[in-house]
Amino acid sequence: MRALDVGIIGCGTAGSAAALFLARAGHRVTVYERVPSPGPVGAGITLQPTGLHVLCRLGLYASVVSRGARLDRLLCESMARRPLVDLSYETVGDGLFGLGLHRGVLFEALFGSVRHERNVGVETGVEVIDLARAESPTKASASRWSWLVGVDGRRHGPHELVVVADGARSQLRDDTSTSKRVEPYPWGALWFVGRDPNDANHPMARTLHQVVDGNRRFLGLLPTGRLPASLDSSLTPSPRLVSLFWSIRCDRVSAWRARGLEAWKDEVLELAKEAEPVLDQIQDQREVLFAAYHDVVMHRWHTRNVVYLGDAAHATSPQLGQGCNLALWDAMELHDCIEEEPRDLASALARYSRRREEHLAFYQSATRWLTPFFQGDEELLGQVRDIAMPLMGKVSLFKRLMTLSMLGVMDGFLGRTLTLRLPAHAPEA
Repeated sequence: MRALDVGIIGCGTAGSAAALFLARAGHRVTVYERVPSPGPVGAGITLQPTGLHVLCRLGLYASVVSRGARLDRLLCESMARRPLVDLSYETVGDGLFGLGLHRGVLFEALFGSVRHERNVGVETGVEVIDLARAESPTKASASRWSWLVGVDGRRHGPHELVVVADGARSQLRDDTSTSKRVEPYPWGALWFVGRDPNDANHPMARTLHQVVDGNRRFLGLLPTGRLPASLDSSLTPSPRLVSLFWSIRCDRVSAWRARGLEAWKDEVLELAKEAEPVLDQIQDQREVLFAAYHDVVMHRWHTRNVVYLGDAAHATSPQLGQGCNLALWDAMELHDCIEEEPRDLASALARYSRRREEHLAFYQSATRWLTPFFQGDEELLGQVRDIAMPLMGKVSLFKRLMTLSMLGVMDGFLGRTLTLRLPAHAPEA
């Protein structure tokens, strides 16, 4: 395709990855970010083989893996320590693994590369709240371009292709006539990142460990690798990290704060004594942050010259931990569809929506179905989970499907899987 003038709103995972793919394909890209000085923030995330596949294509695999924690297993136990879900990556492929990662490491790898890309301009401190149509500035074709309207009323652009990647709270979904539903989840999570108390050779150092009590209490311990390079101290090597997550209803956060830190620690320890070395690192309630989530459903992810990626297009609760992986795959597929439809942008975007339909439908539906069994007020659902999931895990077919779902490769409900290309010998994370 001839070089497009592309405006990307948001420099997070989807936006930065899309900027790299499109700029390296020869397109002129401008990234708009509302934060004046974007930096590495956030808790732990899990990169699955799908996300690692995309990082391979971007040439960022080795640098990201070097700061992450290799995950070989997902273990979810009841309060009585009965295994409910026990999945191992090696059951579906030799050499496969997940990666526990500080979100800032992925940000630095992607946005740092964007900053150095020749065909990319970055404008920070620009909060885009609206899109406005504009005729092509060259008048060379009948295609329409779009202005990006900032919160101050200024117009930026215009751009021939607009990529909306500004997260689950995007205001720009109103600029498309496609049907959509955006709802906040009633449950969120408290989180804290601290030093991992486990030795690197300890089995839990490579395990995403969850402990549940019904569907109202849920603790997660995610090995998170090391700090982003820009936040690293002079310590050599820097300490290995773990992210602690605690499920909580959004309308109970104020009550949690009123109860105080020690009361919460006692509740966590009642569920999982092994969390004590992490809890001991928390000295102030303000060190524990709260994250809320949204359910975003769009039945088409494009208009004639606008496409929606990442959480702006399909945010979910974090039950399957696929947010960053789906965002990375979005960016790769957008690039590939534009390359496959070199003469017509509208056809390329229509191809993108078709290409993403089955993959996204599976993970949005699976997450929506799974969430009430782990976060909810219906006690019966927690009891059903405690009976059904161990039984399903004993059936090889179900266990394989559960593991493939964890990997992020399920491309719809008919058993198709995505093709991955990963290094034959993975660096040690």
